Amino acid sequence: MTDLPASAPSRSTPSARTVFQWLSYLQYPAMLVALYYAARTGLAAGVSGQAGWGPVYAAANMALLHAGIGIGLSSLQDPTRTQNAFSRRVWEDPRKGRWMLGLMAAYALGAMALGLVGAYVAGDPVVAQLSLGLLAFGLGMVGLLKTAMEMREHHRLDRNPPRAADATMVPAR
Repeated sequence: MTDLPASAPSRSTPSARTVFQWLSYLQYPAMLVALYYAARTGLAAGVSGQAGWGPVYAAANMALLHAGIGIGLSSLQDPTRTQNAFSRRVWEDPRKGRWMLGLMAAYALGAMALGLVGAYVAGDPVVAQLSLGLLAFGLGMVGLLKTAMEMREHHRLDRNPPRAADATMVPAR
Protein backbone atom coordinates (compact mmCIF):
# COMPACT_ATOMS: atom_id res chain seq x y z
CA MET A 1 0.00 0.00 0.00
CA THR A 2 1.04 3.54 -0.62
CA ASP A 3 0.83 6.54 1.61
CA LEU A 4 -1.22 8.59 -0.84
CA PRO A 5 -4.18 10.56 0.48
CA ALA A 6 -7.60 9.04 -0.06
CA SER A 7 -8.87 12.06 -1.97
CA ALA A 8 -7.25 14.38 -4.45
CA PRO A 9 -6.06 17.71 -3.08
CA SER A 10 -8.74 20.33 -3.45
CA ARG A 11 -8.09 23.70 -4.94
CA SER A 12 -8.57 26.53 -2.56
CA THR A 13 -11.69 28.50 -3.32
CA PRO A 14 -11.23 32.23 -3.82
CA SER A 15 -12.41 34.51 -1.08
CA ALA A 16 -15.50 36.66 -1.51
CA ARG A 17 -13.26 39.75 -1.71
CA THR A 18 -11.36 38.20 -4.63
CA VAL A 19 -14.57 37.30 -6.45
CA PHE A 20 -15.89 40.86 -6.08
CA GLN A 21 -12.59 42.25 -7.35
CA TRP A 22 -12.88 39.99 -10.38
CA LEU A 23 -16.45 41.19 -10.90
CA SER A 24 -15.23 44.78 -10.87
CA TYR A 25 -13.66 44.13 -14.28
CA LEU A 26 -17.19 44.01 -15.72
CA GLN A 27 -17.10 47.80 -15.45
CA TYR A 28 -15.15 47.97 -18.72
CA PRO A 29 -17.73 46.26 -20.96
CA ALA A 30 -20.51 48.27 -19.30
CA MET A 31 -18.68 51.52 -19.95
CA LEU A 32 -18.02 50.50 -23.58
CA VAL A 33 -21.75 49.91 -24.04
CA ALA A 34 -22.42 53.30 -22.42
CA LEU A 35 -19.95 54.89 -24.83
CA TYR A 36 -21.73 53.21 -27.74
CA TYR A 37 -25.08 54.61 -26.61
CA ALA A 38 -23.54 58.05 -26.04
CA ALA A 39 -22.28 58.04 -29.64
CA ARG A 40 -25.67 56.81 -30.78
CA THR A 41 -27.25 59.71 -28.88
CA GLY A 42 -25.09 62.16 -30.80
CA LEU A 43 -25.91 60.53 -34.12
CA ALA A 44 -29.62 60.47 -33.31
CA ALA A 45 -29.49 64.15 -32.35
CA GLY A 46 -27.88 64.90 -35.71
CA VAL A 47 -30.79 63.38 -37.60
CA SER A 48 -33.49 64.30 -35.10
CA GLY A 49 -35.37 66.40 -37.65
CA GLN A 50 -36.47 63.28 -39.52
CA ALA A 51 -37.19 60.86 -36.67
CA GLY A 52 -37.99 63.27 -33.82
CA TRP A 53 -36.38 63.34 -30.40
CA GLY A 54 -37.60 59.92 -29.23
CA PRO A 55 -34.50 58.00 -30.37
CA VAL A 56 -32.25 60.66 -28.82
CA TYR A 57 -33.91 60.29 -25.42
CA ALA A 58 -33.93 56.48 -25.62
CA ALA A 59 -30.21 56.33 -26.44
CA ALA A 60 -29.36 58.90 -23.74
CA ASN A 61 -31.31 56.88 -21.18
CA MET A 62 -29.42 53.70 -22.14
CA ALA A 63 -26.10 55.57 -21.95
CA LEU A 64 -26.94 56.81 -18.43
CA LEU A 65 -28.09 53.35 -17.28
CA HIS A 66 -24.99 51.56 -18.55
CA ALA A 67 -22.66 54.26 -17.22
CA GLY A 68 -24.34 53.94 -13.81
CA ILE A 69 -23.90 50.18 -13.85
CA GLY A 70 -20.26 50.48 -14.95
CA ILE A 71 -19.46 53.05 -12.30
CA GLY A 72 -21.25 50.97 -9.67
CA LEU A 73 -19.21 47.90 -10.66
CA SER A 74 -16.01 49.91 -10.33
CA SER A 75 -16.80 50.30 -6.64
CA LEU A 76 -16.01 46.59 -6.20
CA GLN A 77 -12.30 47.11 -6.88
CA ASP A 78 -9.59 46.87 -4.25
CA PRO A 79 -9.36 50.21 -2.40
CA THR A 80 -5.82 49.49 -1.23
CA ARG A 81 -4.50 49.81 -4.80
CA THR A 82 -4.70 52.70 -7.25
CA GLN A 83 -5.13 52.30 -10.99
CA ASN A 84 -2.59 54.89 -12.11
CA ALA A 85 -0.07 57.46 -10.90
CA PHE A 86 -2.53 60.37 -11.21
CA SER A 87 -5.00 58.63 -8.91
CA ARG A 88 -2.24 57.84 -6.43
CA ARG A 89 -1.13 61.49 -6.32
CA VAL A 90 -4.71 62.65 -5.71
CA TRP A 91 -5.37 60.23 -2.85
CA GLU A 92 -1.98 60.74 -1.18
CA ASP A 93 -2.52 64.51 -0.84
CA PRO A 94 -5.14 65.32 1.87
CA ARG A 95 -6.29 68.53 0.16
CA LYS A 96 -6.61 67.04 -3.32
CA GLY A 97 -8.39 64.01 -1.89
CA ARG A 98 -10.87 66.15 0.05
CA TRP A 99 -11.53 68.26 -3.04
CA MET A 100 -12.06 65.15 -5.19
CA LEU A 101 -14.45 63.61 -2.66
CA GLY A 102 -16.44 66.86 -2.58
CA LEU A 103 -16.61 66.93 -6.36
CA MET A 104 -17.72 63.31 -6.54
CA ALA A 105 -20.33 63.85 -3.84
CA ALA A 106 -21.69 66.88 -5.70
CA TYR A 107 -21.97 64.86 -8.92
CA ALA A 108 -23.62 61.91 -7.19
CA LEU A 109 -26.10 63.92 -5.15
CA GLY A 110 -26.81 66.27 -8.06
CA ALA A 111 -27.56 63.41 -10.43
CA MET A 112 -29.78 61.70 -7.87
CA ALA A 113 -31.63 64.92 -7.01
CA LEU A 114 -32.23 65.79 -10.67
CA GLY A 115 -33.32 62.22 -11.35
CA LEU A 116 -35.77 62.15 -8.47
CA VAL A 117 -37.21 65.59 -9.21
CA GLY A 118 -37.50 64.76 -12.89
CA ALA A 119 -39.22 61.44 -12.19
CA TYR A 120 -41.82 63.06 -9.94
CA VAL A 121 -42.64 66.15 -11.97
CA ALA A 122 -42.33 64.73 -15.49
CA GLY A 123 -45.56 64.61 -17.38
CA ASP A 124 -43.90 62.99 -20.38
CA PRO A 125 -42.91 59.31 -20.01
CA VAL A 126 -39.75 59.94 -22.03
CA VAL A 127 -38.53 62.52 -19.52
CA ALA A 128 -39.47 60.17 -16.68
CA GLN A 129 -37.32 57.44 -18.24
CA LEU A 130 -34.40 59.85 -18.64
CA SER A 131 -34.80 60.80 -15.00
CA LEU A 132 -34.59 57.17 -13.95
CA GLY A 133 -31.42 56.77 -16.04
CA LEU A 134 -29.98 59.81 -14.28
CA LEU A 135 -30.96 58.30 -10.92
CA ALA A 136 -29.18 55.03 -11.82
CA PHE A 137 -26.10 57.05 -12.78
CA GLY A 138 -26.23 58.86 -9.41
CA LEU A 139 -26.52 55.59 -7.51
CA GLY A 140 -23.46 54.25 -9.32
CA MET A 141 -21.62 57.42 -8.34
CA VAL A 142 -22.55 56.84 -4.67
CA GLY A 143 -20.88 53.42 -4.83
CA LEU A 144 -17.81 54.99 -6.39
CA LEU A 145 -17.81 57.70 -3.72
CA LYS A 146 -17.71 55.03 -1.00
CA THR A 147 -14.73 53.34 -2.66
CA ALA A 148 -13.01 56.71 -3.12
CA MET A 149 -13.37 57.44 0.60
CA GLU A 150 -11.71 54.10 1.38
CA MET A 151 -8.93 54.78 -1.14
CA ARG A 152 -8.28 58.15 0.46
CA GLU A 153 -7.96 56.55 3.89
CA HIS A 154 -5.57 53.88 2.61
CA HIS A 155 -3.30 56.22 0.65
CA ARG A 156 -3.08 59.46 2.66
CA LEU A 157 0.55 60.26 3.36
CA ASP A 158 -0.25 62.43 6.39
CA ARG A 159 -1.77 59.43 8.22
CA ASN A 160 -0.03 56.47 6.60
CA PRO A 161 3.75 56.29 6.15
CA PRO A 162 4.89 55.45 2.62
CA ARG A 163 5.45 51.78 1.90
CA ALA A 164 9.07 50.62 1.82
CA ALA A 165 8.78 49.56 -1.83
CA ASP A 166 7.32 52.93 -2.84
CA ALA A 167 9.59 55.07 -0.68
CA THR A 168 12.05 57.13 -2.67
CA MET A 169 13.48 59.10 0.23
CA VAL A 170 17.21 59.27 0.61
CA PRO A 171 18.38 58.54 4.17
CA ALA A 172 19.86 61.50 6.03
CA ARG A 173 23.60 61.40 6.67
